[in-house]
Amino acid sequence: MSNATKHRYENAINASSMADIAFLLLIFFLVTTTILNDKGIMVQLPPFTEDIPIAQVNQENVLTVLVNANNELLVEGEKIRIEALREKTKNFITNPLKLESLPDNPKKAIISLQNDRGTNYETYIAVYNELKAAYRELWDEAALNRHNKLYAELPPTQQKKIRDDIPLIISEAELTEHGKE
Repeated sequence: MSNATKHRYENAINASSMADIAFLLLIFFLVTTTILNDKGIMVQLPPFTEDIPIAQVNQENVLTVLVNANNELLVEGEKIRIEALREKTKNFITNPLKLESLPDNPKKAIISLQNDRGTNYETYIAVYNELKAAYRELWDEAALNRHNKLYAELPPTQQKKIRDDIPLIISEAELTEHGKE
């Protein structure tokens, strides 16, 4: 071999520090990347107590919402579409016609949500979202009537006053057995 070709083969790239650089890049990306956490449904559970008081509730103050194993929505035993649930809930809470069969005050209105073990999670979430949306719309209406602003634009003290007047009370009953409803 000539001296020129021998010199060409000796010029190799030193890759011994490539592993160190790759490791440093990996550390950099791990430190700077934010990991999103699933938040789920923001529901605050009551604190655990040994003695659970059983309150007597008038049946006219309870709106029974049931989702059966076939993902059918039943409100007070009547089959309805999920899209109609929001308006039905708002009418129940506010009782605009002052019917004796409905609560006379939004503070007394209780939504009883019951699901079957066979209910799809998507259906459960859709029903729960409609119930919460009914309350949000009622809070917005109250905020507009009192302060000419949407509920979300109010300071926390005014929001609390509205929530005190129209409290969100959704009681989730135990799951029923698959297919029994």
